[in-house]
Amino acid sequence: MAFEEEIMLLLVQAGAARSAALSALRLARAGQFAAAEQQLAAARESVHGAHRQQTALIGLDEGSGKLPVTLILVHAQDHLMNAMLIQDLAGEIIELYRRTAAGETDA
Repeated sequence: MAFEEEIMLLLVQAGAARSAALSALRLARAGQFAAAEQQLAAARESVHGAHRQQTALIGLDEGSGKLPVTLILVHAQDHLMNAMLIQDLAGEIIELYRRTAAGETDA
C-alpha cells in the first residue's frame, strides 16, 4: 500500500471513531444508553484500527525519519489524538448521564 493510502486509512479510521463517539454522546443525552454503548464500542474499534495503522507507519519509519512528515500526516495524527480524547471523555460523560437518569447524586 502506498504511503499516502496508509495515511488516508489512518485519517478515515480516526474520523469514524470521532463520529461514533459523538453519536454515543447524543444518544446518551437522549437516554438511549444501550445504543450509546454500541456507538462507543464502534468508536473503540475504529480507534484500535487507527492505532494499528499508526503503529504500521511508525514501523515503516523505523525511528529514523525515513517517512516524510507531510501536512496530511500531521492532520491524520491530530485526528487520531482528538478521536482518542473524545472517546475517553464520551465514556465518562455517558456514565454521568446514566447516573443522572438513575437519580444518583454521588458521582
